[in-house]
Order: sequence, then structure tokens, then C-alpha cells
Amino acid sequence: RCINRLTPADKGRVWLENEEITHTRTNINKIRAGIGFVFQSFNLFSHLTALSNVRIAPMKVKGLKKSEATRLAMEELEQVGLGDKANAYPAELSGGQQQRVSIARALAMSPKLILFDEPTSALDPELIGEVLEVMISLAKEGMTMLVVTHEMGFARAVADEIIFMEHGVVVEHGPPGEMFTNPQHRRTGEFLNKITELYGETG
Repeated sequence: RCINRLTPADKGRVWLENEEITHTRTNINKIRAGIGFVFQSFNLFSHLTALSNVRIAPMKVKGLKKSEATRLAMEELEQVGLGDKANAYPAELSGGQQQRVSIARALAMSPKLILFDEPTSALDPELIGEVLEVMISLAKEGMTMLVVTHEMGFARAVADEIIFMEHGVVVEHGPPGEMFTNPQHRRTGEFLNKITELYGETG
């Protein structure tokens, strides 16, 4: 939320493609246009269908005609496996399906980067897999993603770089192969051990 300035940073700076996006003079709306955001609570418009939820930003922000935005929205819904749910309202969808609509909505803006804020934390365990499958597919296609997650198996399998933070401070970072097999900081090891105790092996 600090990266796209939905939440002001208490301190520190954030850079994206050689531009300091936390600087007060930065055109944050221009930056946001290139960043997708998937919230943990879906944030879909309840009075709009899945199709309308996905096409509204391309129409309002990018100025696409309704026909073009509709075509784009359908493509993204198909990509996340929900082409047959285009006319369904959020209340008619499962939590996993709603989160996939959220991902389609982010993709419809053709972002350079997608931010995921605990995308599976609000889902029942049996629905988590369908969301992670979509994210794994995006990773394979080369989409840059920054994911806040406690799904360690997913992080180990997909991430290029893992950052372990505590109280807003970076404790340790590195490739998943190193972080999971040979953590350098005591707190990282303690966290991974606790996750293993609670949920089993991390991948």
C-alpha cells in the first residue's frame, strides 16, 4: 500500500524504474496506471457483474470505448478461467472466483507490476489453490509481481527473491533456495520453523 501511496510511508523511500514514487512531486496517478493491485478483501463493486468490474478501469482511466474494454475484459476473464462467469455478480461467486476477478481487473490495465496484498488470506483453504494457480501461470508468463503472503510453499516455488520483514524492517532477503535451507538471521529461522509446525513443510 505504501508502494502506490495508498498508505503514506512513515520513513524511507520507494523507487520504481529510476523514479522515486514516494516523492511528493511524483505524478502518482501516472505511476498507479502502470501498477495493478489485488487486495485481500477483493474490493469488487457489488452492483456490477464480473465483466463490468474488469472493464470499468480501462474505460475510466484509459479512455477505451465500451466495445474495446468489453473485449479486453473478456480476454482477461478467460485467462483466469472465468469466461463463463462474466455476467455473474460478486455475491454469486465464491471467494476464490472473486479474487480471480480481481486479478483479471488488474491485468486489464496492462500493468508493468502487480501488487498482491495477502491475496489468499480471506479464502477458505479449499479455494486457495485456484488463486495460486493463476498467480503461478502469470509468473511463468513473465509478469512481475510483488506478493505479501504467508503461503511459504508458493513463495518457495515461484519467487525469484524473498524478503522477510518484521515490524516494517527488512530482516533478511535472498533467493528462496538460500532463505529456506540456510537462513542467515535467527528470526527468519524461527519464523520458518513456526510456519512448518503450523502448516507442514514449506515446499
